Amino acid sequence: MSNIEHGTQIGVRFIRWGLGLLVFGIFIGFGIIGHYIVGAQYPTGDMFMHNVTLWFACPWTLSVYVVQGGAIGMVIIGTMYLALGRVFPIPADDGNASLWLCIAGLLAVFLTGYVGYFVVDHIWPTFYYSPVTTGKNVWLVAQLLSIVLYWLGVMGVLLNVRRITYQTA
Repeated sequence: MSNIEHGTQIGVRFIRWGLGLLVFGIFIGFGIIGHYIVGAQYPTGDMFMHNVTLWFACPWTLSVYVVQGGAIGMVIIGTMYLALGRVFPIPADDGNASLWLCIAGLLAVFLTGYVGYFVVDHIWPTFYYSPVTTGKNVWLVAQLLSIVLYWLGVMGVLLNVRRITYQTA
């Protein structure tokens, strides 16, 4: 496989996964709408009302937006690889690890932020709506670690692009 073909292949893979995860991110956004229609599962206390701007009154807001924004980022990365592959030689192993870190990170954000909410709520009921600090911290740290996976993938892309463009410039 030529370098141009590899640049095209990894670019297309980023774009396909990015578009798929974007559709998925929009789909899971319906959960937020359902939450607003149905209302909170538990009574919201005074402490929750002080933090409502942080949470936008729905527990899944962060995970939905990270998946959507990350998916758009993957489409942009894929487009960049398509363009770079036409100008610079791209080694055959470049981009694969970054692609899978981005995919794993965004799927982990969904699992920890969306599905994980119900798991943590089962262990610490009302943790989201009342000040159950341990439950909130466990849930938020899990999401943070998931976002770090995505960030590592994007940093891998940055390092790949720097190496590709500097070695041939």
